[in-house]
Amino acid sequence: MTGAPPPGRRPLRVAVIGGGPGGLYAAALLKRFDPARRVTVWERNAPDDTFGFGVVLSDETLGGIEHADPVVYAALSDAFVRWDDIDVVHRGVRHTCGGHGFAALGRRRLLEILHERCRTLGVELRFRTEAPHPDRLAATHDLVVAADGVHSTTRVTYAHAFRPAVEEHRCRYIWLAADFALDAFRFDIAETEHGVMQLHGYPYAADASTVIVEMREEVWRAAGFADTGERESVERCAKVFADTLGGRPLTSNNSTWTAFRTVVTARWSHGNVVLLGDAAHTAHFSIGSGTKLAVEDALTLAARLAEHPTVGGALTAYEEERRPVVASTQRAARASLEWFETLSSRLDAPPRRFAFDLLTRSRRVTHAGLRLRDARFTAAVERESGCPPGTPPMFTPFRLRGLTLRNRVVVSPMDMYAAVDGVPGDFHLVHLGARALGGAGLVMTEMVCVSPRGRITPGCTGLWTSRQAEAWRRVVAFAHRHAPGTALGVQLGHCGRKGATKLMWEGMDEPLDEGGWPLVAASPLPYTPRSQVPRELTRAELTDLREEFTAAAWRAARCGFDLLELHCAHGYLLSGFLSPLTNRRTDRYGGSLERRLRFPLEVFDAVRSVWPEERPMTVRISATDWADGGTTAEDAVETARAFAAHGADAVDVSTGQVVADERPAYGRSYQTPFADRIRHEAGVPVIAVGAISSWDDVNSLILAGRADLCALARPHLYDPNWTLHAAAEQEYTGEGVVWPAPYRAGSRRPRAGRADASRPRPTLGD
Repeated sequence: MTGAPPPGRRPLRVAVIGGGPGGLYAAALLKRFDPARRVTVWERNAPDDTFGFGVVLSDETLGGIEHADPVVYAALSDAFVRWDDIDVVHRGVRHTCGGHGFAALGRRRLLEILHERCRTLGVELRFRTEAPHPDRLAATHDLVVAADGVHSTTRVTYAHAFRPAVEEHRCRYIWLAADFALDAFRFDIAETEHGVMQLHGYPYAADASTVIVEMREEVWRAAGFADTGERESVERCAKVFADTLGGRPLTSNNSTWTAFRTVVTARWSHGNVVLLGDAAHTAHFSIGSGTKLAVEDALTLAARLAEHPTVGGALTAYEEERRPVVASTQRAARASLEWFETLSSRLDAPPRRFAFDLLTRSRRVTHAGLRLRDARFTAAVERESGCPPGTPPMFTPFRLRGLTLRNRVVVSPMDMYAAVDGVPGDFHLVHLGARALGGAGLVMTEMVCVSPRGRITPGCTGLWTSRQAEAWRRVVAFAHRHAPGTALGVQLGHCGRKGATKLMWEGMDEPLDEGGWPLVAASPLPYTPRSQVPRELTRAELTDLREEFTAAAWRAARCGFDLLELHCAHGYLLSGFLSPLTNRRTDRYGGSLERRLRFPLEVFDAVRSVWPEERPMTVRISATDWADGGTTAEDAVETARAFAAHGADAVDVSTGQVVADERPAYGRSYQTPFADRIRHEAGVPVIAVGAISSWDDVNSLILAGRADLCALARPHLYDPNWTLHAAAEQEYTGEGVVWPAPYRAGSRRPRAGRADASRPRPTLGD
C-alpha cells in the first residue's frame, strides 16, 4: 500500500467497492455529511441486478436511518410492508404468535432508493465496472470502503491483515419468491421421504413474498437437488410447500443452492481500507440481520469519520463500537442456525412447545418478551407444558428418581477454597446454608475431593475422613432443618493433573511454591508449561481410585445428601480420560471414545453401587474442549448416552477448561446449545449451566424444552436469595418457592423513592 495518503488526512476522496445496500448507504452518508467529498462507488453488476428478493429492517435500524438521513427514511417508509404475526406450521397445524412488528421492502426497491439518493447528493456510481485493485485505490484515495460482500476480494487481498475465518455450515438453501403476500412471517416444516425441509417466508410487497427453502446437506443430496437445474429445483420446492403457497408457483432470480458461510475477521481495517457488512462479518439469514448489520455499519462509520480528526482514529472507533454488537448478533445467528441444523431431533416436541422453541431459538426472544407480545400464545404454551395458572415455568417441580425438586433452579457447584485439611467449616455452613434458604430447588456443594492428592488447592474440601463427613453432616442438617424442600447435592471429584495449585485469588492454576503433592492423570501431560507433570496412572492405581470414590460416596450417603454428582468435566481426573487431548493411553482405557469412557464408567458404576437406590446420581461433563482435535458435540451426545445407560439420572452439561489453550465462544447462555442437543438426541434430562443470569432466561430454557434444570453460579454469589427474589419480581407465591418464616416480611419488593409526594396539579390558565 505504498503511496497511500497519510493516515491523518481528511478523507476527501472516498472509494466504495460494492454497490449493495451497505456500500450505497455508506456512500450517501459520507457525501451528505461532507459535500466536499468526492465519493465513487464501483459495482460490477447492473443497477437492477440483485441477490434475493426482500429485505427486513428492524425499528432500531430505521431509527438510526431517520436520524442520519430523513430523506432515505421517508422513501423507505413509503415502500414498507408491515405485519405483526409469526406463523409456525408443523405437521399440518399452524400456531400464530403476534406482536412482533416487522417491516420489509423489496431489495430492488431498496437499491433504487439508495441509487436515487446517491445521485441527488452527487455520488458517482459506476455500474458494470470492476473496481481497481485495492492497492491502487488505497494509493489514490483517502479512504477505501470495502463493501464487496461475503466473497470479498478486498478481504482476500489483505488476508494477512484482516485474518478472516470462514466457516461453511451443514445446510443448503435457495432464495426464491412467490407472487402473493404471505399474511405473516412464516416457518413451515416439511417431513419428506428424504428428510426434513423448512421454509422461511415473509411478504415484502403487496403482491410478493420472499421464500427461502433450506435443508441439511444430506437431505439435499438424497432428494436429488444436487443434480437438478434451477427451474426443476424451483418447481420441486413449490410442490413440497404447496399448502403454504396455495398451489401457486415459485420464481427465481438466477437462484442457486448454497451453503451459508459465517465470516469473522480479526481486524476490520488496514491502513485506509475498511471492511463493511458481509465483507467483515456475516449472520445467518434466519435472524434477518445481513442488510441490517451492513446499514448499521454504514451509519457508525459515517458518524465516527465526522467526529474524529484522523481516518485512523475514526476507523478504530468504528470497529470498537460495532464489533461487540456484531459479535452478539453472530452468537444469536449461530444459535438460530444450529437450531435449524438439528431440527429433525425436535419434531416430536409438543406442538406449541415446538413453536415456542423455534421463536426463542436465538435466545434474543425470551419468555417475558413473548408474554408482552402475545400473552394468549405464551399462556397456551404454558398450559400445554403443564404449568399451573400463574406459575412461571421455573417454579414447576421436576422429579429425579425418588427426589422431587420443587423448582428448576440449581445453585451450581462453586469452589470456595476455604477448607482446612479438607474439612468444611463455618464458612461453608453459612455459604451453603444461605443459598439453601434462598429458595433454589437444589443446592450443590463445590467439588468435594476423594483424597488428599485429589485436591485442586490446599483449601479444597474432601470426604476421605470421618471428621470431614461429620462437618458435612452439620451443613446438610442445617439445610434440611431450616430450608425444608430444598435438596442438597454433593459433587465428588479428583483434580487429576490440575492439582497442587495456589488458591484462586493467589494465582489460578499456578503451582504451589511449597507444600505441593505429586499428581496423577490419564497421561503424563502437564496442564500448562508451568504445571507439574503428572504421572500416568497404573492399572493398580485405577483400582485404588475407584475405591476412593466409592468410600467418599458411602460417606456422602451417611451425611444425608439428597443427590450425588460425579465430576467428569473441566479437565479434572475423570475428564482427563474422556478427552482425546488429555488421554494418550494405549491400553484398554485409551484410544476410541468407547475406550476413553471405560474408566469414568467404572467409577460411576462403583459409586452407584453404594449410593442409595432411591437417590439420584448425575454426571457433569465438558461437552466440548473448545480446541481442535478435542471432544466434539457429537462425542458429548455419545458420552451422555453411555452414562444414562449406566444409570445417570441427568447430565450436567458444561464445557471446556480441559486444555489451557482453549478458545471458548463466550456469551449469554453460551453452553446451553450443548445441553439442548444432548437432551434432544440422547433423550436424557439435562442441567444447563453457563452465563445464565436472569429468571427470564431460566423460564425460556425450561419452557422451550432445552433444559430440565438450570444451574446458576455467579448470580448466587451476587444474591444468595436469587430464587426468592425471582419469585417476588414475578409476583409468584405458589408452592414452587417458599420464603423461610423469618424472611416472609421481605417477600415483597421494597418500594423505591418517596410515596408521600403530592400529585402534580393542573396549571390554571389566565
